[in-house]
Amino acid sequence: MGHLDHAALGWLTPALSYAMACTGAALGLRCTVRALGATGRSRRNWLLTAATAIGTGIWTMHFVAMLGFRVAGTDIRYDVPLTLASLLVAMLVVCAGVFAVGYGRDRGRALLLGGLTTGFGVASMHYLGMAAVRLHGDVSYDPTRVALSVVIAVVAATAALWAALNIRSPLAVTLASLLMGAAVSSMHYTGMFAVSVRVTPSGEALPGATAMQFIFPLAVGLGSYLFLTSAFVALSPTTGERRASASAQQPVQSTAR
Repeated sequence: MGHLDHAALGWLTPALSYAMACTGAALGLRCTVRALGATGRSRRNWLLTAATAIGTGIWTMHFVAMLGFRVAGTDIRYDVPLTLASLLVAMLVVCAGVFAVGYGRDRGRALLLGGLTTGFGVASMHYLGMAAVRLHGDVSYDPTRVALSVVIAVVAATAALWAALNIRSPLAVTLASLLMGAAVSSMHYTGMFAVSVRVTPSGEALPGATAMQFIFPLAVGLGSYLFLTSAFVALSPTTGERRASASAQQPVQSTAR
């Protein structure tokens, strides 16, 4: 069996991946709160932004953590189409879960459906991303740890959607996003500790791209998107602020008439 190192760059990749997960969760929760206070096209747009933020945060967390993944005795490459497919899966399943909560009339049923959909989707994203790994050897998984990682994903997703429905204050959203980031990171490393690799030494070149050639630039781009979108959401007025502004302008308009 090849020796697996999940933090070959020290605490840099675990800490940075956790920060990405928290940022995506915080932005997604804030956007969902905005969506629940809006109607029509505005609600749809906020929900789309929330789904994109959470999906991007989860995917970026996974692959930033993978920058520190090493297997003794073999190089590692990544299949580009499969890696991009894992990003698409993350976006789509989170979108389904967020929209189920945003438009569901029965909050309890919507929360259950959204949590299951998003949780299984997050797990699918993780293992699809692992399927994109190319190395000299055979990869196998511990079924118990795989099942545990799926359970963690479902619980984390359900808790995040519950927070989106029930939490309003910025402080509470911050605390919820820190917990969500910890849950997503726990799911990732539980899934990674389920991995075993039987290395088969070979001099043949591996197909695919290295992490620095492909994963790193994409993760930087998506991380920048998260931070820029966070700034936009923080600066945009809430529904309550818009109503207060409109109410303040009405007497002025009446006086002018």
